[in-house]
Amino acid sequence: MAQGWPFFLLVLFSCVSNHLVNGERVFLFPQSHKVSSIVSKRYRTAYHFQPPKNWINDPNGPMYYNGIYHEFYQYNPNGSLWGNIIWGHSVSTDLINWIPVEPAIERDIPSDISGCWTGSATIISGDQPIIIYTGADKENRQLQNIVLPKNKSDPYLREWTKAGNNPVIQPVGPGLNASQFRDPTTGWIGPDGLWRIAVGAELNGYGAALLYKSQDFLNWTRVDHPLYSSNASSMWECPDFFAVLPGNSGGLDLSAEIPNGAKHVLKMSLDSCDKYMIGVYDLKSDTFMPDSVLDDRRLWSRIDHGNFYASKSFFDSKKGRRIIWGWTNETDSSSDDVAKGWAGIHAIPRTIWLDSYGKQLLQWPVEEIESLRRNEISYQGLELKKGDLFEIKGTDTSQADVQVDFELTSIDNADTFDPSWLLDVEKQCREAGASVQGGIGPFGLVVLASDNMEEHTAVHFRVYKSQQSYMILMCSDPRRSSLRSGMYTPAYGGFFEFDLQKERKISLRTLIDRSAVESFGGGGRVCIMARVYPVVLVDDGGAHMYAFNNGSTTVRVPQLRAWSMSRAEHK
Repeated sequence: MAQGWPFFLLVLFSCVSNHLVNGERVFLFPQSHKVSSIVSKRYRTAYHFQPPKNWINDPNGPMYYNGIYHEFYQYNPNGSLWGNIIWGHSVSTDLINWIPVEPAIERDIPSDISGCWTGSATIISGDQPIIIYTGADKENRQLQNIVLPKNKSDPYLREWTKAGNNPVIQPVGPGLNASQFRDPTTGWIGPDGLWRIAVGAELNGYGAALLYKSQDFLNWTRVDHPLYSSNASSMWECPDFFAVLPGNSGGLDLSAEIPNGAKHVLKMSLDSCDKYMIGVYDLKSDTFMPDSVLDDRRLWSRIDHGNFYASKSFFDSKKGRRIIWGWTNETDSSSDDVAKGWAGIHAIPRTIWLDSYGKQLLQWPVEEIESLRRNEISYQGLELKKGDLFEIKGTDTSQADVQVDFELTSIDNADTFDPSWLLDVEKQCREAGASVQGGIGPFGLVVLASDNMEEHTAVHFRVYKSQQSYMILMCSDPRRSSLRSGMYTPAYGGFFEFDLQKERKISLRTLIDRSAVESFGGGGRVCIMARVYPVVLVDDGGAHMYAFNNGSTTVRVPQLRAWSMSRAEHK
C-alpha cells in the first residue's frame, strides 16, 4: 500500500478550516497560492463530444443512416452562453471521432425565429429520414416543425429543407400551456398502423406526454388523451419513449413490430435530471401504463444520478442496440464560460437495456470507446484493509479508463439501511463521505488528486443491509475536486439493490477525461457523471489516482485494469 488512510485523513483535515453553513459543517481549503486561470485547454475533454467552441446543450435527433452516425445538438453559434439556439450537426462512423458539418436547422421561419429547440429523428418508409423539432415564435409560443434532407445521396446529409406546412403542430387544445409544449419524440407505429409521437407538455398544470398521430408524418392530429400524465410533477422536457426486452441487451426499433414480452420505457427530464418509468404500451387504450406509480417523484428511477440532462436515445440498426446520449453542463460560472469561449459537453454514448427482472435500466459505454485505450496496466489479488490507499501508477491519470472489481470478504458488518435516504441520496453522500468510516465501505477510487490531497474526487461504495436484501450506495463526490472558488460541486449518489449472496463482486468503471468523471457502478446499475476543474491539471503537477478502503471490513480487488485514453478526433 502506498499510503495508509490515516495519512489521507491527516492531509484532508489538517489543511482545512471548518465552518457551519446552514447547519452543515463545511470544510474550506486555504488557497496557499494564486490559483491559475480556468481558461485552459487542459479542461477541454479529449474523448467526450464537444464542438471546437461556443455553447451546446441537448443532444438532438441522433440517428444511424447509410453508414453514418449523426449527432445534432442545441448550439449557440455566437457565443458560450445559452441563446440564439440552432441545430449544430456532426457526423461519425464510430460514435467516437466526429466531423462537424454545416448547421442543420437555423432560425429563419416565423415558427422558429426565436429558437430551434429540441427534437427527434425518425426514419420512415425504410429510407427517409425526417426530423421534427420545437420552434419558438415571437410570441414565445412553442410549435412543432419538420425538416427533411435536401439530398439523401449526400452521405453527411449536410442540407435540410423545411416542410412547407410548418408548423405541423400548434399549441392548441384544452388545458395546454403554449409556452410549455416542446421536444417531440422519435415516431413509432400505433395499433392502427398510423405514426405516433409524444410531445412534452404542461397539461392543466401537470406534466404530460401528449400523443399525436399521422399517416404521412407531415399532417398531425392530437389524440384525445395523453400517452401518460402525472399530477406528481409539472412540465416534462425531452420525453423519450422506447421498447426494451427484459434481459436482452439488444435494442428494438419502434418503427418495426415489437415482440411479445417487451416492456416500454417513458423517460422525461425534470428537476435537473432525467427520470424514467418502466411499463407497458397498451395497444387497446393507446396509452403507457407504468408497472408502478410513485406519488413522490423523488423516488422515480433516474437515468444518471449526476450532471446529466435532456438525454435522447435511438435504435442503432448497425449493431442492433439502443444508444442514449445526455448533455453535461459546466459547473463553473457563466463569466468563466465566456472567458473560456466554450460550454457544455455530451456524455459518452451508452448502450441502454433492461435488466432480466424487468425492473431497472442498465447502461454501459459503447464498445467503440475501447478503441482509444492505450498502455494497459493491471493488478490482481490486491487486499485493501481498513485505511489502505493504493496508488495506481503507469497510466495517464487525466485521461483514463479504469475498471475495478471489489470483492467483500464478509457481509456481517453491513450497516442498517434507512429507506428515508432514498428521498435525498445526495444528502446521504454528503454525510457518509469517503472520510467517514463505515462497516462495509466506503471503498472505491480517488481520482484527479493533487500531491497533498487538497484536490481530489472520490467515487465510492457503501454496503447496507435492508430487510430483504442489500443496498449499495454509490457516490461521486467532487466537493474537494478543486481549489477554485465558485464551483458547483454537490455530492452525487444513487442506490442499487444487490444480491451479495450470489454476487460478492461489485464493479466500478470510471472514465476520466480531464474535466469529466463518468462512472458506472454495479455493471451499469448506477451511473454518475460529474464535472471537475482541478488546478493540478493546469499546473502540471501530475494528478494521482488511488484505490482505497475506509471501512472496517477488508475488501479484496481480484482485478484492477486501467488504460490511458487517446484523444478522439473532433475536427
